Amino acid sequence: MRKLLLYFFISFFTISNLLAQQPKKPNASQIFESIKKLNFLGSVLYVAAHPDDENTRLISYMANHVKARTAYLSLTRGDGGQNLIGPEIRELLGVIRTQELLTARNIDGGEQRFTRANDFGYSKHPDETLAIWNKEEVLSDVVLAIRQFKPDIIINRFDHRSPGSTHGHHTSSAMLSLEAFDITNDNTKYTSQLKDAGLWQAQRVFFNTSWWFYGSQEKFDKADKSKHLQFDIGAYYASSGLSNTEIASLSRSQHKSQGFGNTGTRGSQMEYIELIKGEMPSDKSNIFEGIDTTWNRVKGGTAIGNILYQVEKDFDFTNPSASIPELLKAYSLIEKLEDTHWKNIKTEEIKNLIYNCAGLYLEAVAESNHATANETVNLDLELINRAAENIQLKTLQINNDASVLETQVLAKNEKVALKKSFTVKADQEPTTPYWLTKKGTLGMYQVDDKSLIGKPETPRYFNVTFGLSINNIAINFTKPIVYKTNDPVKGEVYKPFEIITEASAKIAEKVIIFENDAQKEIPVIIKAGKDNLEGFVEIAHPKDWSVFPEKQKISIAYKGQEQTVVFTVIPPKNQSEGLITPMVHVGNNTYTKELIEMDYDHIPFQTVLLPSESKVVRLDIQKRGENIAYIEGAGDVVPESLQQIGYNVITIKPEDINAETLSRFDAVVVGIRAYNTVETLKFKQKALFDFVANGGNMIVQYNTNRRLKTEELAPFALELSRDRVTDENAKVTLLEPNHELLNFPNKITENDFEGWTQERGLYFPNKWSKEFTPILSMHDKGESAKKGSLLVAKHGKGYYIYTGLSFFREFPAGVSGAYRLFANMLSIGKENMNTENVLKN
Repeated sequence: MRKLLLYFFISFFTISNLLAQQPKKPNASQIFESIKKLNFLGSVLYVAAHPDDENTRLISYMANHVKARTAYLSLTRGDGGQNLIGPEIRELLGVIRTQELLTARNIDGGEQRFTRANDFGYSKHPDETLAIWNKEEVLSDVVLAIRQFKPDIIINRFDHRSPGSTHGHHTSSAMLSLEAFDITNDNTKYTSQLKDAGLWQAQRVFFNTSWWFYGSQEKFDKADKSKHLQFDIGAYYASSGLSNTEIASLSRSQHKSQGFGNTGTRGSQMEYIELIKGEMPSDKSNIFEGIDTTWNRVKGGTAIGNILYQVEKDFDFTNPSASIPELLKAYSLIEKLEDTHWKNIKTEEIKNLIYNCAGLYLEAVAESNHATANETVNLDLELINRAAENIQLKTLQINNDASVLETQVLAKNEKVALKKSFTVKADQEPTTPYWLTKKGTLGMYQVDDKSLIGKPETPRYFNVTFGLSINNIAINFTKPIVYKTNDPVKGEVYKPFEIITEASAKIAEKVIIFENDAQKEIPVIIKAGKDNLEGFVEIAHPKDWSVFPEKQKISIAYKGQEQTVVFTVIPPKNQSEGLITPMVHVGNNTYTKELIEMDYDHIPFQTVLLPSESKVVRLDIQKRGENIAYIEGAGDVVPESLQQIGYNVITIKPEDINAETLSRFDAVVVGIRAYNTVETLKFKQKALFDFVANGGNMIVQYNTNRRLKTEELAPFALELSRDRVTDENAKVTLLEPNHELLNFPNKITENDFEGWTQERGLYFPNKWSKEFTPILSMHDKGESAKKGSLLVAKHGKGYYIYTGLSFFREFPAGVSGAYRLFANMLSIGKENMNTENVLKN
């Protein structure tokens, strides 16, 4: 029975995301919980730096046990992280992680907000973080979030008092939250916000502490807890059959791109928060003590509370529609409230309750998930009332256009089907994440429309508003236009309705390496956003590069179809790099963006328009060896990158690693974090080390020092640390300038470390046996030299190399020196190989 309850709970909270935007259909128990939440007027804002920083246990507890309106303010969208489920990095990863947060909040009951801060990668100190972020701008966004959300309580995930001891983004989030706490009620600060947001003063701000911040459970047990509040967040919810911690684990597990699948726990579990500012509650189990969270909080609220507390008391689980008459009375009174903040929040809550109690189903489905400017879109509308109430459709409004009279009685359990259409405006902007429409800086996204700042995603413009009369009370319900199909495996699958450009173009490879001056054939894929697309395409390119032909005609009959044209790109004789951009001309319009679609089961289908450009790099590079075996880890583009410079790269499965398989290769490359994520590798180390001993080269890229599948990473002693160099411009010293690794077949100098992106490297070894030779030294400002970024050891006839250098970031950025150095790593010990394998200028 428990498994059955768990199945129902998971189904309700995740199917809408698994199948992307399927409407919620709450049962009577869930409706009752919403009534209790309607009767609580208090808010909590949780603040941290990244997706996955939030404490889902505490967020779920506040939202589901306390019934407080609870939100998570993530200062960034996690763009600088890594992706364990696909190839997307940077901006596209930020889109995925944004949706993962929204999915998580859909499960734990919270809301989601952001600032414009860009996750530029690991930072060792808040001073660096706030300089790159533009402190004043991010602070203004935090102030705006507080003024808009109006929390009574703020909880910081991190400690503001420990700069330099953890990720600089983490500490910065707490520092900015505290500074904002002090100025959100100051009418001289960020005055442009006051017209729409108004002043606000939260009552208390806490730090969500734990034994981890004290270094051990023993130290935490001895710590002074006079300013601590504690909660048993292991509360059990009979209405769902789950503990709060089980719900939190389901929420946490939505961070799939980070590999944060979480097993649910049960039983009592204490959570602690430390008061930083504000008055300490005398009842240390009641975070809202002294704050009125009843309807008496707002002027005119007493009469509303009298009605709604009785609705909660008299709720009929077998007939939720019995609550509708009293809910309608309360709705009419809420509409008259002077307090616009609580009026707006509680209006939406009670409308949803009336909708669900009546078993209403209102839907607007387009014939396609895409449309372009000037296109006519046909809609199928479905309406059904499953209650005995007197409900009529009075008006219809499509996209903010004028309402149309459409009187229709919604008889009990009788479906009403209508067909409507609308024409997309000629100047309608295409759908894309609003923070990506303009190019920002390393630390900040540019958002010209200030009304969008803080929103988790671009608001849906295309909606249908159903004007209903319920027992002679007028209520409007707005539903986004969607697209749905039937999948033979998944069943009913939803996608959002999006506006795209009439043409888009892409070059499959985002970095194209020319290892010599030979020309390459570059395919350009043009996708039609409308039927009968006619035009031509050309490629913008650097002056010292040539492209032939200058332009090519395109003709595509049907919307959604693609046409591929091939251009010949001729590099210059000498080393050079630049960008090429396909330009599609249709009539008087020119399109230079790529349509990117991301379809993962755990988040809604995503459509993103980004500038279509590829980096072309004419390299001065040589190599030895031919055949490379690649073992996948957590995901990188190393195989594709090595193919670009002429290697034959074959991905081999861990279970296929044996002497016979490996004998076909000159070198083996192990993907990032493979020893953190691939269990089988711990049984394959002997075969790999024997391969090296027999004359092969083995290159192991970075792993974290936690949760290693094996401690035997190398044929000799090697210990990983958390050492890293986050400054991508940090000086690099060549410790062994005469070593083969720095001289054959390419001469490596300090110039090869120019133009690196995001960081030098991470999780360097800090202890190794005498067989290893450290090749490079580097460090961040004010730190000691780190010599473990690149270690090489002779083992038998071959070489074992361990590197924490961030090749997985540099290859996608087309960093020339990274390619040259990696070629040397693959070529080491192969001076006497046939010279026909050497790529010359």
